[in-house]
Amino acid sequence: MAVLTITKDNFASEVLGSDKPVLIDFWASWCGPCRMMSPVVDDIAETTPAIKVGKVNVDEQPALAAQFGVQSIPTLIVIKNGQNVGESLGAKPKGAVLDFLRQCGAL
Repeated sequence: MAVLTITKDNFASEVLGSDKPVLIDFWASWCGPCRMMSPVVDDIAETTPAIKVGKVNVDEQPALAAQFGVQSIPTLIVIKNGQNVGESLGAKPKGAVLDFLRQCGAL
């Protein structure tokens, strides 16, 4: 499944209303570590059908970033059944992100 662009307008339907756990990548175009994470997040979206994957551009969606208390990027947050069940800061390889998803009960 392709990565979704999450905005304040589609957050409720795509994230809170999702029947699958949702991995959200908070990022910005000027952030080097975020650019390193982008292919990892894209790959997980394509190869892990058990979850939904979305990205929030913190410059375009500051209210969503504030809602989750995002102060540094990249930040990965897992939402399951409408609840925040895990948070991971910083760039990580795919294996570490998959481990994080398992720890959150998303996989």
